Amino acid sequence: MFVRDNMSSPPVTVTPDVPFQEALKIMRDNNFRRLPVVDKNGKLVGIVSERDLLYASPSPASTLSVWEMNYLLSKITVEKVMTDTVITTTPDTPLEHAAYILAQEKFGGLPVVDDEDHPIGIITETDIFKALVELFGGGETGLRLTLHVPGNKGVLAKIATAVFEQNGNIISVGTFDIDDPAQKGIVMKVAGVDEKQLIDVLESLGDHVVDARVCTATDD
Repeated sequence: MFVRDNMSSPPVTVTPDVPFQEALKIMRDNNFRRLPVVDKNGKLVGIVSERDLLYASPSPASTLSVWEMNYLLSKITVEKVMTDTVITTTPDTPLEHAAYILAQEKFGGLPVVDDEDHPIGIITETDIFKALVELFGGGETGLRLTLHVPGNKGVLAKIATAVFEQNGNIISVGTFDIDDPAQKGIVMKVAGVDEKQLIDVLESLGDHVVDARVCTATDD
């Protein structure tokens, strides 16, 4: 999976001279939390978040009159509150790398740019969550297994063979690290198998079934 498969496109953008109140209205009308900022040639020059705009708003405790506040607000443009150093990604970036950047930098989203720094999309936490659901077969009925298996070559092949021999079908599979460096964790969802028979076969291969449960679309 790549960023291009999960990003929102085309992105809604603003220019640096847009009043910040207008940018905030665009975000709220479209349920966005950030907007790429582009110059007159459509190249990315910054990003502005809802938080940036809210911080620019006057405090309710302000002693300014409504007219004074409106006048001051009309003078604030996106350029004055945006972040001009932007971390971006590309449409061909593997999805997990974009997710890693979001997690490491604690961002909610990344602009996706082409070779000339023109924004062509945006990838957000929500897009990553949707991809995660798809990867783990969320919404599909099947037997969900959590396994601790030896970290040897060919383990996945043996598990796949075991499922095949039980006339089952693997819906999804993923791996994760556990405390024991000699082992790996596996989460998989399979359909068309007898739960007890498959567990017995997997345990006989040396795999430890930590959890097994039948999941339906409503469970997920």
